[in-house]
Amino acid sequence: MDFFEAIRANLLSPAVLFFVLGLIAALTKSDLKFPEPLYVGLTIYLLVAIGFKGGVAIAEGGIAKVWLPALAAMALGALIPLWTYPLLRFGGKLPAVDAAAIAAHYGSVSAVTFIAATNYLKVVNQPFESYTTAFLAVMESPAILIGVVLGKLGTKKPGESSGVSLGRAMHEAIFGRSIFLLVGTLVVGALCGEAGMKKVEPFFVTPFQGVLALFLLEMGIVAGRRLEDLKKVGAFLLAFGVVVPLINGALGVCLGKLTGLGLGGATLMGVLSASASYIAAPAAIRTSLPDANPTLYLTSSLAITFPFNITLGIPIYLEIARRLYS
Repeated sequence: MDFFEAIRANLLSPAVLFFVLGLIAALTKSDLKFPEPLYVGLTIYLLVAIGFKGGVAIAEGGIAKVWLPALAAMALGALIPLWTYPLLRFGGKLPAVDAAAIAAHYGSVSAVTFIAATNYLKVVNQPFESYTTAFLAVMESPAILIGVVLGKLGTKKPGESSGVSLGRAMHEAIFGRSIFLLVGTLVVGALCGEAGMKKVEPFFVTPFQGVLALFLLEMGIVAGRRLEDLKKVGAFLLAFGVVVPLINGALGVCLGKLTGLGLGGATLMGVLSASASYIAAPAAIRTSLPDANPTLYLTSSLAITFPFNITLGIPIYLEIARRLYS
């Protein structure tokens, strides 16, 4: 499958089409709206399903195969905010707290983008290591913590103590819903192994694609309602939301190859590195950096980077991996 055919296959996948349907609903001002409890329920289901399946994959593959690329993924998640913060602060001339908040979102990861990437690799018949879900679990917290520290340092007044806020941020980064569920179910899956998977497979495997489609329909509605905010974020953040994921994605692919992953696994590490959080990071940033402007960090991650990644970005990261491995 060549590059343009691969893009076409991705654009015509149910996940992407449901996302587009949500965009259309928002743009036409349809009264379609998901109840908040349903949205939370879909989020919990997806996080638990991918965490549990990842744990089972770790049990099958063995920790010896996972630890090095997982450690590299964690380091990359911490490093991305460190290079994007000065770019936003001085290149985009954003206030320190906003630059830190956006940097935290881009160092953190999007579980749904990762799921869309695994679906895409299956469509194009590209094998990948199933334990890559572990990278999703370990990349969330470091980026959030680094982002909060940068924000506190950038706005700290002389004599002001930031220990309480940092402690709160650390608690949110480790025990927030997304990370707690991912890490917790990863451990549960690793302990249960394949025998445990057989018992819950009818619930966590068979309905998974349908739940994902519903979630992306809701994400399309949310993103569509934020398209107006693109006028507020300006050309710099618009370019940032596309160019930075491409750079981070290429770095992730290279790191995946260096740590021994196959072509598919390196692609998924690239996708994770390129993605931006809109579940875990917003919750933590809202608590720890309340002065940060949600229009900036939510619009850049959800209305710019997320649509770019699930439509064009994922095939591009696969193409980068193919060229690197050829």
